[in-house]
Amino acid sequence: MKIKRIFRGLLFAWRGVATVVREEQNFRLELLVAAAVFALAAALNVRPIEGAALSLVIGLVLVLELLNSVLERMVDALKPRLHPFAAEVKNIAAGAVLLAAATSVAVALFIFLPYFVN
Repeated sequence: MKIKRIFRGLLFAWRGVATVVREEQNFRLELLVAAAVFALAAALNVRPIEGAALSLVIGLVLVLELLNSVLERMVDALKPRLHPFAAEVKNIAAGAVLLAAATSVAVALFIFLPYFVN
């Protein structure tokens, strides 16, 4: 059955997300910040396009954090933790998350500041 395979695939995907939620403090913090941003957006009744922009940048941060977790685990499996190349790969992946988070903050400021200034 194709439907059964689809649901099984979704179950595996959710297990992966649950693993990261359980094991990665940064991901839990990012989820908390995302919830606060969405709550603020709802309280301010932001326009749909603004809500979409917030959803996209928050989703980008969360997806990159998941990929960062994958890369960290792969590097740990292939190279010793103290190998310079392993540290470099991990730092680059973390840098991608950092840039996405900074972009998210900038987008949030562009959206939220006018609600507080006006």
